[in-house]
Amino acid sequence: MTSDPIAEQILAEITAMLVETVGDEFLLAEEVTLDTTFNEDLALESIEFVALAELLQQRYGAAVDLIAFLAEKDMEEILAMTVGDLVSHIAGRPAPAGAGAPAPTVAGTPAPAPAG
Repeated sequence: MTSDPIAEQILAEITAMLVETVGDEFLLAEEVTLDTTFNEDLALESIEFVALAELLQQRYGAAVDLIAFLAEKDMEEILAMTVGDLVSHIAGRPAPAGAGAPAPTVAGTPAPAPAG
């Protein structure tokens, strides 16, 4: 794997999204690493890319737009794209509102507990 905990978390989340998109049998067929390619290793079809894009936006917000990310690439780059490329793209984007670090505190006053 990687020594970067953020990249490891994103990789785990992408793997879960791929299982949701492709199905449970996916786990038996392929170990997903940063070097796994979407085209050659996973053989993702265009409709599966669309489903993955929707899951990514639900999880990470509008800052992670897979379709726009792919639109910036030529066909060879898309065919060679790895899970690590997507992890790097996500890691370089701002966190969605409400995610990540807890709310700041004011002069030692604890932050309010999350609603739930």
